[in-house]
Amino acid sequence: MIDIKNLRANPDDYKTSARQRGLKVDIDAILKIDADRTELVGQVEQLRAQLNVKGKPSEDELKALQKAKSELEPLEKQLTEIEGKLADLLQQVPNLLAEDTPEGGEEDNREEKTWGKAEKRDGIKDHLTLGEEKGWIDFERGAKVAGAKFYFLKGPLVRLEMAVVRMAMELLEKEGFTLMTVPHLANTRTMNGTGFSPRGEERQIYEIEGEDLNLIATSEIPLTGYHADEILEADKLPLLYAGYSPAYRQEAGAYGKHSKGLYRVHQFNKLEMYVFCPADASEKWHQKLVEIEEQICQQLEIPYRLVRIAAGDLGAPAYKKYDIEYWSPVDGSYRELTSCSNVTDFQARRLNIRTRAKDGGLQHVHTLNGTAVAVSRALIALLENHQSADGAVTIPAALRPYYGSETL
Repeated sequence: MIDIKNLRANPDDYKTSARQRGLKVDIDAILKIDADRTELVGQVEQLRAQLNVKGKPSEDELKALQKAKSELEPLEKQLTEIEGKLADLLQQVPNLLAEDTPEGGEEDNREEKTWGKAEKRDGIKDHLTLGEEKGWIDFERGAKVAGAKFYFLKGPLVRLEMAVVRMAMELLEKEGFTLMTVPHLANTRTMNGTGFSPRGEERQIYEIEGEDLNLIATSEIPLTGYHADEILEADKLPLLYAGYSPAYRQEAGAYGKHSKGLYRVHQFNKLEMYVFCPADASEKWHQKLVEIEEQICQQLEIPYRLVRIAAGDLGAPAYKKYDIEYWSPVDGSYRELTSCSNVTDFQARRLNIRTRAKDGGLQHVHTLNGTAVAVSRALIALLENHQSADGAVTIPAALRPYYGSETL
């Protein structure tokens, strides 16, 4: 939820944010309802003041009190209704955009830098073909057990997954992150608070029928809710967490693009970085998270490019976002590997997460999230970039202490 005072002061900024994201949000209608609410609050407070009479009222005063009470009850009901409507509408307003955000959609994402050799290679098998030939990936039996886009990983590929996660965990611990496992289910308040709605056109979230619980799409969701309704001590900030969990996603309507094999699946393991920090430190931490993501890619010797995400490709919570895209030597193109977002106070306002400022007042913290490792896509990048013509896969030097050998 955004700051209503900021919305009143800067309506055009929010109109621009919604328009550039391709979202239909009527800011003027919201401000009209907010003005109606303010007027009602004044009327209600005036009537409540009239009812606050000390001592025994006279007969005339009693009649006036009865009249004020009869007028107050419907106004209070009306105020409750309008406050609920306003709260629902404010949930639809996206975060502001950083000033230098590129306009346009996914095709307008701006390349910031590249690393490694990006060359298309003949004779290299895609990860699914190689994995099935070697007996490492089994989608057929995954579908038998759970349906399409579920899978089994076997043998060396499981060891490789564990090696990648262990390497990344050790790096994050050295950077001051606290490792965490998290609940795989979250209530609707927590889901909505982070900006992952259980309902909507994309239908990303698996709901548990008959309960107020949903399978998480990322550990960002429970990590955000971890400090809901808390006042964080200023001298303890920033708080750095690294959550390891499965990510469950319906991926409804997403099968037309890069859907082969492990690239877009209903369940995968993920190590997520998460930061709670003061408002004036969030840009610094955004750059730090991106730096860590790049460091992991470089240790895995995966060629990549860093892109700045355009407004039309941003979700409602993000103020500013970068993606790292790995190079696919099979396709001769870049594909999304990790993402990193500065959400400013968008999530903290929804879940009431604050800290005490230097002047003693309370202010909402800023939150940031970044993918350390999305395991399924990391495996694709490793299998395809470190594969030789005979199908052997070389283990990057940084992974060998964790994997235990030089080849898969």
